Amino acid sequence: MRSGPNVNTATGHAMAATKPNAAAPPRRKILIADHETGTTVPLKFLMEKSGYEVRVAANGNEALQLATAYKPDLVLLEAMIANPDGFELCQLIRENPELSATRIVFVSAMIRDVDIAKGMALGADGYIKKPFANAEIMDHVRKLLELNDGPDQ
Repeated sequence: MRSGPNVNTATGHAMAATKPNAAAPPRRKILIADHETGTTVPLKFLMEKSGYEVRVAANGNEALQLATAYKPDLVLLEAMIANPDGFELCQLIRENPELSATRIVFVSAMIRDVDIAKGMALGADGYIKKPFANAEIMDHVRKLLELNDGPDQ
């Protein structure tokens, strides 16, 4: 039996041709802005395992520079990062026209009602309290990134 690039050698049946990667949609980009490696390492692993491209920033200045250059689809943001803090960073991202479509979710240990209200008032798309469940954060991420895939995009 003839074996070629589109023939399964075990069965001899023709196989469907695979499409080149160029036809695949681009991977969604996520920026994690948090100073605690105890959060960033597992979050980065979880997001990459789910197929997202991920960058990590340990402070506000680094996060702002990365956001401007990397143009993430979503930022997972700790309110307690410094220089600037997460609330200021959220506001700076919202004020940047190039980042207007970027979704922002606070993932923070600052869990008082006033902190959550402040984050939402500054334009966050969600606020997840630490400690969080993987399923909870993945649910938020998927829903928000699906919004970016809507007909207006």
